[in-house]
Amino acid sequence: MKIESSTGRAPSRIAIAASITILVAVWAINFIAAKIGLLYLPPLAMASFRVVLAGAVMVPLYLFGSRLPAFAEAAALRRGRFTARDVWTFFYLGFFGVTVNQMCFTIGLYFTHVSHAAVLVGLGPIYILILAVLLGLERATGHKVVGMLIALVGVAVLASENGISAHSASIEGDAITMTGSIGFAIYAVLGKRVTGKYDSLTMTAFNHFAGALIALPVAIYEAANLRGAGNWPLPWQAWAALLYMAIFGSALAYVFYFWLLRYLEASQLSAFTYLLPVLATILGILWLGERGSWSQVLGGVLALGGVYWIESGRSPVVKVNTVS
Repeated sequence: MKIESSTGRAPSRIAIAASITILVAVWAINFIAAKIGLLYLPPLAMASFRVVLAGAVMVPLYLFGSRLPAFAEAAALRRGRFTARDVWTFFYLGFFGVTVNQMCFTIGLYFTHVSHAAVLVGLGPIYILILAVLLGLERATGHKVVGMLIALVGVAVLASENGISAHSASIEGDAITMTGSIGFAIYAVLGKRVTGKYDSLTMTAFNHFAGALIALPVAIYEAANLRGAGNWPLPWQAWAALLYMAIFGSALAYVFYFWLLRYLEASQLSAFTYLLPVLATILGILWLGERGSWSQVLGGVLALGGVYWIESGRSPVVKVNTVS
């Protein structure tokens, strides 16, 4: 469903296209920022710091954004009072959509390649479909099953690139990254039940607040360990990576994504964000010197081709894409 702006006029096609381009670029660079930050920080410290910092960034963003006409609903909610049920909703959505998703994304990247992580994140619609079928929200048609099998073959090709072994760092990283994406899929499926109650800014902000509170004890513990080992204060490269991931890759990207959904069907936006794995892989090769291979190309094409096959056979209903 398209939502008109408060003035009754939607942005131009050029503005929409430019916004989508910026969003895909921001998320693609997020992979690179994580890899750079992980050169200076342990994975658990990097992941927990990012989540806590993103929650802190959302405070001024929410207070400012709720005063804008486009988010008038957020202002009305802020003047009211949240119930215990609202707090519980934000807690479990923040746990799956922010803490699990973003921490597993960051930790997984420590053990795997950008190209692998990007493809696994791009499989988000399949994770959501599986959960929707298990919960009885969607039927598993033959068309969808074929698409899932194609995508799974693609993931198997990626996993076999360096030999399949339970002790392989790449396999471990891929599994952690996939866990994060499944966390967001759970968030997306559960979040559909309350989308009519909360506006996008309130959902984004309070889910991030909850996620930050959950990750805060881990962040404090990791900071104490770094300080005890003489690795505090952090080098500027680590802070730059953390700030980029928290401000751009988390807070602003989530709000920006939901803003685009005011003017586009989610399926339309998903079609454009399929470019994310391609751009992230290219940046990984050019910026980080990661080695590309034909098996990566084949695995990526099969995996994303399976997603496209599923999406092309769906009726035009609202779908949610994975973000990290």
